[in-house]
Parts: sequence; structure tokens; C-alpha cells
Amino acid sequence: MLSTLESLFKLARDRKSNPVDGSYTNKLLSDKSLSKEKVLEEINELIESVEENTNKIHEAADVFYHLIMYLEANDVKIEDVMEELNKRKKWAMMIIIFLQRY
Repeated sequence: MLSTLESLFKLARDRKSNPVDGSYTNKLLSDKSLSKEKVLEEINELIESVEENTNKIHEAADVFYHLIMYLEANDVKIEDVMEELNKRKKWAMMIIIFLQRY
């Protein structure tokens, strides 16, 4: 399951290093404004589809794809994001343990 997301990050990094003419992925990676616009558009479409209970999976996949391209276009590394999430998880666990003791 997560290997699909990992392969999208690898694709983005590969396309940044080895662009393919006419590639939509390359277009997103090279045009930060377009990439941002697409993330916002896809998030709005996902929210609408969830509220209307239609096409949720398709729209969620679009959000993931466009967000990954946006992050890579702006040199935000998923490894750094995962590290930050792990820090937050550890901090939250420490608070829970503290609260349980006192």
C-alpha cells in the first residue's frame, strides 16, 4: 500500500533529474504556481466529493499525487515530513504518559 506512495516520490525525483518532454509530472515539477493551483483545486474537489459522497477515492488519489509533486517541486522532502510526524507522535505519547501518572 505505502509502496505506491513511495513510487510516486521516486517518480517525482527521477523526473526532476531526467525530465521527459510533454510529461504532466514534469510540468507540475517545473511550474510551482501550476503545482500550487492544482493542489488547491484537487483539495476542493475532494472536499466536495466527500460532502456529496461521490468519487471520493478518485479525488483523494488526485490530492495525494498533486501534493507529492508540489512538495517535490518545492524541495520539501518526505523524509523530513515523516521525521516531524515521528517527533510529534513521541511528544504526544510523553504527554499521555505524564497525564496518566498525575
